[in-house]
Amino acid sequence: MELSVHRLRMLRELHRRGTITAAAAALHYTASAVSQQLAQLERDVGAKLFERLGRRVQLTELGMLLTEHAEEILGAVERATVALEEAQETQTVRLTAGVWASVASGLLPTALASLAAEHPGIKVHTRELAPEETPDAVRDGSLDFSFVIDYTDAPTPWDNGLERVAVAVERLHAAMPAATASTGTVSLSDLADQPWILASPRSHFGRAVRVACQRFGFEPTIYHEVEEQATAMAMVSAGLGVTLVSDLGLTLRPPGVDIVPLSTPVMRTVSVAYRRAALRRPALRLVIDAVRAAAAEIGLGASATVPG
Repeated sequence: MELSVHRLRMLRELHRRGTITAAAAALHYTASAVSQQLAQLERDVGAKLFERLGRRVQLTELGMLLTEHAEEILGAVERATVALEEAQETQTVRLTAGVWASVASGLLPTALASLAAEHPGIKVHTRELAPEETPDAVRDGSLDFSFVIDYTDAPTPWDNGLERVAVAVERLHAAMPAATASTGTVSLSDLADQPWILASPRSHFGRAVRVACQRFGFEPTIYHEVEEQATAMAMVSAGLGVTLVSDLGLTLRPPGVDIVPLSTPVMRTVSVAYRRAALRRPALRLVIDAVRAAAAEIGLGASATVPG
């Protein structure tokens, strides 16, 4: 019997998610592809591993047994990868990172250019996901690490199976149509009667901004619900409302938008999330160092240290 690590990862994710569709979404495959691979795994094993109960899937006793061993096997694969990298004098490693737009535009160009100059064997590939989606993708092995956000006004629930290290600290600023700000700073309460352009409350950003506004005694009136800061600022430029934008998001600002500091700061911390065993990988430590250096270069450095 030959067991595919790739198929074992799919079985593990099926156990976690409960449906083939959810497992496929987490692993970034089609449901059909996952279904075919799991069917092949059953043929490899020569036994039924799961059964359908309506829309959900339940593992059989043998399926549960194999899933328990899959956790050990996948953990051993990661530990072997770490050991091999530690033993190599020169790093020739590929890492896949979960990013979002402002990190990809504001931090990664400098960080990856520096990394390429000093450690050309380390190749970082990126996959753009919503910040809310990246921790799960790290945990299930789809990503080696990801960027995550934590807001002072709305702390993010954390997955105890992951570790994180802060790489940047950002402020949020008011983004207003050009020539509409009357002072050098603005309070959130000054924006209470404005039409707002904001992400949905399902997102960390949208939820954190709403909580900050509530702290100042009002609910923002949302005229346009959009998820990306770049899209929101384009609408601000057209005079359609106001929004908040982070330091890194300023790299995406179009003409016709005034950026005004908030008199009472709203802060957020950008961190790198990774599986516990992964930080032993020298390549990951070098990537984190490069990102933190890039953040410090533009005045957004975090005080946290990378664990030894």
